[in-house]
Amino acid sequence: MSIIDSTAITTQGAITALDPTGTPPVVTGKQPAPRPSSLEGATVYLVDSRFDDSLELLKQIAAWFGAHMPSVTVEIRQLASTYAKDDPDLWEEIRDRGAVAIIGVGHCSTCAPAVSTHAITLETKYGVPTVAVHTEKFDRVVRSVVKMGGLPQAPLVFVPQPVMGKSAAELKAYVEGIDPVRGAPVMQEIVEALTRGLAPATDTRAAAPARPRLVSAESEDALHELYQANNWTDYLPIVLPTEARVEAMLAGTRRDRDEIVGRMQPTPNRGAWSYTVEKVAINAVMAGARPEYFPVILALAASEYSSRRSSSSSVATMVVVNGPIRHEIGMNSGIGAMGPYNHANATIGRAYSLLSQNLQGGSEPGLSYMGSMGSAFSYSGVTFAENEEASPWEPLHVQHGFRAEDSTVTIFQGLRAVTHSLGLRETHWREHVADMLRGTEAITAPCLLLDPICARQFVERAGYADKAALIDGIHELGKMKAGEYWDLQLVQNYVYPRATFGEEPFASRLKAAPDEMIHKFVKERINAIVVGGEANGYWQIASAMRHATLSIDEWR
Repeated sequence: MSIIDSTAITTQGAITALDPTGTPPVVTGKQPAPRPSSLEGATVYLVDSRFDDSLELLKQIAAWFGAHMPSVTVEIRQLASTYAKDDPDLWEEIRDRGAVAIIGVGHCSTCAPAVSTHAITLETKYGVPTVAVHTEKFDRVVRSVVKMGGLPQAPLVFVPQPVMGKSAAELKAYVEGIDPVRGAPVMQEIVEALTRGLAPATDTRAAAPARPRLVSAESEDALHELYQANNWTDYLPIVLPTEARVEAMLAGTRRDRDEIVGRMQPTPNRGAWSYTVEKVAINAVMAGARPEYFPVILALAASEYSSRRSSSSSVATMVVVNGPIRHEIGMNSGIGAMGPYNHANATIGRAYSLLSQNLQGGSEPGLSYMGSMGSAFSYSGVTFAENEEASPWEPLHVQHGFRAEDSTVTIFQGLRAVTHSLGLRETHWREHVADMLRGTEAITAPCLLLDPICARQFVERAGYADKAALIDGIHELGKMKAGEYWDLQLVQNYVYPRATFGEEPFASRLKAAPDEMIHKFVKERINAIVVGGEANGYWQIASAMRHATLSIDEWR
């Protein structure tokens, strides 16, 4: 069967359905900074993104200037926090010294957009000629970022992937070698990018043309193929979102079909797309959801948090529903709750996944999705209801400030690691739990997923009569030697920069001796959820940090 060209589709075909995509943001064209004619005698700032040995590559760029352009003064600076944070104090310093800047290295799905965004900020807000250095894996990613940032002509220079773990000699070869994307010498590109004028902005407000509300094809099979060809599906069969089906879905809420629900993007700096209640309904239909589930799906969409986030670490989301709506729509919190055995659980999670990729402007590997391995959880997340009735503690939503009679949905992000066990032993349960926590990655948090049998053992054997005591206990058991903690690559990337600039509780951990035991997790991020049907006392610890708990009732 041939792939259909979507540009040729009109609403005159025999079968029609609704377009499930969001609305792209309006892009404002920006003016680049004027360039010096030469770098002779200039000051060049090398700005480290503080991700995975970026600094080591910048040292080789500094060495190249020392060897080939000794009149250049090189200043190496690190961002004041992680790559995600703006650094206006540094930008002002660079501007006030009349310098130019090289910022890098963008070599992950979130730091690459951040590096190019910082470069655009320096260019257009501070008037500093700037070039961004990335690895070649993120070529398409950063080209889309600079386009959405209003400076499509922004200089981009590429070196091979990876940078992390490479020797000084290998990184020197990168710097003295050829850009694998453009085919020119790396340093020639950098010098020319800082000394040759860039094209001026060609537009001031450029938006993508409006898409038709309806798409059509000559048959139902052809229309299914069109949705797949446009990357609007998860490559599993969908329910075609006809006008009648979407109208029925809209009956599940009192909200107006044209109301803006939110804006979403796969990572910061990619450009947030907006979407209406109707657009959310289209994706809910495609997932096979029922109108009575629609308020839950709208609450997820209103979070503006994508379950198709583009992290090279292949993150996924987990969704937990609390309150009366669990029973109203027949969600499963017992046997098989985290599996594919319940219509509401399965289709709510799938709807969240589909709306995330379609309403944020796509989720295409190599362009808007860079999860290196991907995650099976991303098909429909892990979506279930908490077994509140069998829990010995307050339910999740009450823990986070809601009333028991409120209906809520909670989004967790992470799921890069899951450890598993059976019950608690009387003698060595503390050591066993501590071992599980060692397998929980350090930059999210442990989320305990407990069958009711095991939850009661945490009360009876461990003595955690309330959830606060449980969280305190897990926090204390989750310790490791300070030297080992600070040597973790994820901690180096995401915690150490914040600690060095005084952010607590991380800054205090820096004072610990290498063999001193320190807390691995932030206590306020630890959660526990009771789920399962008491077939046995199994339990898990998922590396999953709570993003938000949202009201469902607001969307009924």
